Amino acid sequence: MIKFQNITKTYPNNIIALDDVSFEVDSDEFVCIVGRSGAGKTTLLKLLLGIEKPSKGKIFFNGDEVSSLGFGKLQGVRRKIGIVFQDYKLLPSKTVYENISYILELIGKNDEDISVEVSQVLEIVGLTNRASNFPAQLSGGEQQRAAIARAIAHRPKVVLADEPTGNLDPYHTRDIINLLKKIHKLGTTVILSTHDKEIIDNLEERVITLEEGKVIRDDQKGRFIL
Repeated sequence: MIKFQNITKTYPNNIIALDDVSFEVDSDEFVCIVGRSGAGKTTLLKLLLGIEKPSKGKIFFNGDEVSSLGFGKLQGVRRKIGIVFQDYKLLPSKTVYENISYILELIGKNDEDISVEVSQVLEIVGLTNRASNFPAQLSGGEQQRAAIARAIAHRPKVVLADEPTGNLDPYHTRDIINLLKKIHKLGTTVILSTHDKEIIDNLEERVITLEEGKVIRDDQKGRFIL
């Protein structure tokens, strides 16, 4: 499904974020990308989304080379990907329901379908009783669950979670990781970027370790080793 082929990303002043990185992610995999801050984890996700382009190498999503796509086709790729950020990025002036429905409106869903699909994802993340609340009225864990509901509302093939528990306490961290596992079991590929050792060791999923922009380890059912 996803292929990084000899990817190098260099920023001005010869800052190398990624150095000849190659790996593949199959459909329905749960993959953890780990490494210290600055190792290149977020850069990988930005390249997959086409937000940035590689300096060298190619990235493929379902056979399409991402960096060569025009705007329309790139938008089509992005619609197959859901994104969860560390800082939630919920719209503060919209309720939980409206934050989720807004995404569906953008892709042209009608009101009846939106109502059904928002209700379904709210049930998945356990926020049915918070649909009319605004983000400021939610705990951090609830805000992240709302952000996950928004990320999966359009039924993406892949969910990218970039340090999704970075602002959460251990209790809410477990809650969010269990939710990502649930989404994975429903048939969605999950790519989790984190530097949380406990999360990785408990998950026992595939672990790709980055160090100074290089892949130094790629283990099935791996552990956090740095």
